[in-house]
Amino acid sequence: MATEFPEIKLHWLNESRAQRIVWLLEELKLPYTIEVYHRENMLAPISLQKVHPLGKSPVVTISSATTSEPLVLAESGHITQYLCDHFAPTQNPSLVPRKWQPGKEGQVAGETESYLRFAYLLHYAEGTLMMTVLVSLILGILGSPRVPFLVRPVSGFVANKVQNAFVFPNAKRNFEFLDELLRTAPDGGGYLCGGELTAADILMSFPLIAARRRFAHIGKWEGGSLEKAFPRVWAYLDKLEAEAGYLRAVEKIKELDGGKFVAI
Repeated sequence: MATEFPEIKLHWLNESRAQRIVWLLEELKLPYTIEVYHRENMLAPISLQKVHPLGKSPVVTISSATTSEPLVLAESGHITQYLCDHFAPTQNPSLVPRKWQPGKEGQVAGETESYLRFAYLLHYAEGTLMMTVLVSLILGILGSPRVPFLVRPVSGFVANKVQNAFVFPNAKRNFEFLDELLRTAPDGGGYLCGGELTAADILMSFPLIAARRRFAHIGKWEGGSLEKAFPRVWAYLDKLEAEAGYLRAVEKIKELDGGKFVAI
């Protein structure tokens, strides 16, 4: 007998964090549909507010025989955790590391290292790391053609000073932290939580891809470049972008959005 799945719809916005949810849904092997939205003057369109009051993306709606109204899920971390809680055990168990050490079920500090990393990274991706990336992105705009020509030399000068004084030290600290996580990953490593791809890696993909593009152009990296300073993190990012599920997600968006895809 075929498994009956609920109706899942992803409200996807171009150049947004929603792309990670496409990848997650691909890894979960779930049937789903995508409604495409496009930015207007860099912002999400007002039409997204009809789905969720904040008008942000990603938003996932889930309809099933047990719900009178669609369930509306917002925030990438919440969406990831909800989908994994309900579907990973049967669809792709490796997306969530085993929670308990043998014989320590339910005990304080009884969790596996892989699971503790997983739980932490779901918050770190949208917290500490993403905040540093966003500050860099905003400062980058101050020196771009989006700023009036007469103001741009001053705004760009100030932005560069802040990038070097504030963003670069934080970027370096975050990459040192990630490099150590990869170096010490359990079960032979390869991914942040161990030897297999997890939903935490998927969630981390967006801020890390954005960070690689933004941070490469600020400060003075050891060896002359971000890649040479942190080859392990760089290789990890290359690995994520070569994952079959990631590539399927990219192709799906290209099919739906006229052959275009820009990560950020």
